[in-house]
Amino acid sequence: MAYRPPPLTGLKVLEFAGLAPGMVLADSGASVLRIDRAVAGAKAVPTSDMLTRHKASIVVDLKSAGGVALVKKLGAQADVLIDPFRPGVLEKLGLGPQELCKLNPRLVYARMTGFRRDGKYADMAGHDINYLAVSGVLSMLGRAGDKPHPPINLLADFAGGGAMLVQGILLALLDRSVSGRGQVVEANMVDGVNYLATFPRQAIKTPLGSQPRGTNILDGGCPYYDTYATSDGKHVAVGCLEPQFFAAMLRGLGVDPGTWATRRLDPANWPELRRIFTDKFGSKTRAEWEKVFDGTDACVTPILTYPELEADKQREGDQRPAITLADTPMFALKRGANQSVGPAVGQGDGVQGDGYTGFPLSPGAGGEGVLEAWLGWAKGREYDEDSGGALVLKGRLNGKL
Repeated sequence: MAYRPPPLTGLKVLEFAGLAPGMVLADSGASVLRIDRAVAGAKAVPTSDMLTRHKASIVVDLKSAGGVALVKKLGAQADVLIDPFRPGVLEKLGLGPQELCKLNPRLVYARMTGFRRDGKYADMAGHDINYLAVSGVLSMLGRAGDKPHPPINLLADFAGGGAMLVQGILLALLDRSVSGRGQVVEANMVDGVNYLATFPRQAIKTPLGSQPRGTNILDGGCPYYDTYATSDGKHVAVGCLEPQFFAAMLRGLGVDPGTWATRRLDPANWPELRRIFTDKFGSKTRAEWEKVFDGTDACVTPILTYPELEADKQREGDQRPAITLADTPMFALKRGANQSVGPAVGQGDGVQGDGYTGFPLSPGAGGEGVLEAWLGWAKGREYDEDSGGALVLKGRLNGKL
């Protein structure tokens, strides 16, 4: 079957360097041009950002009139602009939505902050852990009797921030297809993670989540929704909440069901049940338990590590696009000439590293091609580079629109 190009093919996205959702848009076919900072006196060094596949870069000195003029020219051609800075940064440069949306009424000006733009912490620096903290979500994460623990930087940076901004961008593009006009899209990680936490937040006022952290059904308090060590030092995950799944798990473990079908519902019996499960799972290796539970409805699975998955693609190890589109698949991640290209795995030749290894984008890489495609510009004619790799507009273009 011949698949049509990825769904966002032809979309022009201007992304200021920073933690932003441009990778999702680039994986979906958009032309994403990243604006990297100028490094005075020397060629720019590679960025530490590894979420740069399918992107191109230019280096711009935003402190110069020519740099600001260049961004305005690009903004006038772009469909989407992504601002990942703290409130007011681009506005002070004359690159805020008031200026750029006037130049380009179809522009979707997408802004993402950590804290709320109009909140108490708006002007403060922060990271994922801080946004989770003030949202209330971090207070729910962690074992009983222990301090709260953040889940790496998944929840705020990527789920509550980047993924939510992508959703906002797509909604604005959908509206533009009707209205013909772009708009400003606001996202912040505090509101984003709170939206994701709607269920556990509301569960606090129900028996499902009313107890202290780490003692409820879904947060590690319940022995049949927990993890257990195996005899080889590995682990399994157990999630047999429903009675039929719980019964299947007991059969696999060789535990006499007795009166556990009803007794399991009383938290007073959970310590005893956890001791039974801990001893049982600790009596065999993880591989032995896989042979017992694979193909059953016991809701018992191995806890696989990424090194294991990378080495054994027959499990769930081949990294794929997050979404399957039947007719316009996103770009593939897994490389290889013999790859079976299709909706589930994406289209194209994949990327270096197969989604397991990230490769930083060198500032300026691929930028010439994008400037040619977007503006019809050529290096040496409309622009050159200074000693730091920053673009310098030539002649009548320098400092002007």
